[in-house]
Amino acid sequence: MNSSTPGIEPELHARRAASFGAEAAAYAEHRPDYPEKALAWGLAGAGRVAEQVLDLAAGTGKASEGLLALGVAVTAVEPDAKMLEELARTLPSVTPLSGTAEEIPLPDESVDAVVAGQAFHWFDLDRAYPEIARVLKPGGVVVALWNHDDESARWLVDFNALIKTSMSRRWLSDYESLPEHDAFEPFEKETFGHKQPRTAETLVATLATHSHMLVAPAAEREAKLRLAREFLYNTPETASGEFDLPLRTTVFRARKR
Repeated sequence: MNSSTPGIEPELHARRAASFGAEAAAYAEHRPDYPEKALAWGLAGAGRVAEQVLDLAAGTGKASEGLLALGVAVTAVEPDAKMLEELARTLPSVTPLSGTAEEIPLPDESVDAVVAGQAFHWFDLDRAYPEIARVLKPGGVVVALWNHDDESARWLVDFNALIKTSMSRRWLSDYESLPEHDAFEPFEKETFGHKQPRTAETLVATLATHSHMLVAPAAEREAKLRLAREFLYNTPETASGEFDLPLRTTVFRARKR
């Protein structure tokens, strides 16, 4: 099994993975949440009611917030201190722990589900899969989610072509399945409609929190953000105040054998 993300160089992968902390507050404010029905579908893969859930590589708690709404107890593991601080500030009922997917600071068989929102592509899967399996109870489920722009909206196709940087790459969520592991049954996949209220300015702010933009050369980043702003103010669907950014949430789930 290849432990790195297909199509992305290890050095760039590491830089992008470590790029978010400086923008923790902006990330919390501008990144979209996950639809509860998508999270619920993921948890249902355990075949029983999930009570203890780990939000792995939790960031500022976008998945944790949705999990709390489903009534589960959430432990959040995140390697970036600034992101974890933001999570703890906004979600005091979540148990925050410093750690990584490759070294999870939890006992064996301690959670019913492990959820990773917008994060699975950062993991060294050769090391992360055994750790995830270790902390899962028998029959527990691993769930990976990603939000994507819904490019059935034509303006989003043009917008996303415009804002690609020299650091842009294809991610695991673009594939039909995730890499398999002996500890887990084959992954199932489902997609859910979603949306996020945005304005031209808040969508540019969201774009500025994306890793390919954070690690791009400063001149390229500023040029792309300027082009994005100009595009949005000159496109009928986005030029006049608030609009709904159409999203699709892709969910993969696999039960522990």
